[in-house]
Amino acid sequence: MSASALIPIPPVAPNRITAIAYAIEAGQDQPGWRGGGIPYSWGGGHDDVPGPSFGTCLGYQGAIKPCPATRTRGLDCSGLARWVYHLAYGRDVLGRGNTDDHVKRLKKIPSAAARPGDLVFYGKVGKRKVRTHHVGIYVGRGKMINARRTGTEVRIDRVAAVRGFAGYFRYL
Repeated sequence: MSASALIPIPPVAPNRITAIAYAIEAGQDQPGWRGGGIPYSWGGGHDDVPGPSFGTCLGYQGAIKPCPATRTRGLDCSGLARWVYHLAYGRDVLGRGNTDDHVKRLKKIPSAAARPGDLVFYGKVGKRKVRTHHVGIYVGRGKMINARRTGTEVRIDRVAAVRGFAGYFRYL
């Protein structure tokens, strides 16, 4: 076995966004995180400076009771996207808020034109009304890195694993 066989190779050549997302998913040290798997925390990642933080129980409807967010330092799905984009761009381009707020700052991309680093949203995105419930960072080949739900860590899932696909969106 060669030494290179021991190094995990992402399924597509990563750009800066996906390289950071893969590093976070792998538990590597990042600004604001000393390494290791990052747990899902409802509302986590939404302090003034993007990155893992304690969450909130306001609006929490998860399966784990009582709500663990206020004692769990981690990220929710939009907190992960915000932090990765902050690290990649060197500034908070997505801003505070949730998936509804973030999708409004992006341009919708046809599925055939989606590329690694785009964000994939779930819910309904119309011209007048936006009601989303999840976001992931597209890494290619039908997969995304995301903070899925309470009780999990940042991980890789198939784009089709979440219901309500709304489309791919890009920061321009």
